[in-house]
Amino acid sequence: MAQTMVNFRMDEELKKSMEQVCSDMGLTLTAAFTIFAKKVARERRIPFEVSADPFYSESNMKYLERVIADIDSGRAKMVEHDLIEVD
Repeated sequence: MAQTMVNFRMDEELKKSMEQVCSDMGLTLTAAFTIFAKKVARERRIPFEVSADPFYSESNMKYLERVIADIDSGRAKMVEHDLIEVD
């Protein structure tokens, strides 16, 4: 089977972290990405759930910016409260 080169950019720290995890499992990055590519090709889907963290949604970020502005302007105040422990 003919081989081809695939290049893409990735955050340096993410790459180092992934290399370490792959190494711990006895894999190279090439092997890990090949496993991923074969599974995608075979199943015709991303082989795990992909979802966005709602905390970082546009509407929540705008809400947080408004709250921060209210605190900065004195319209809202931060207050301490007792922590509630849940078993």
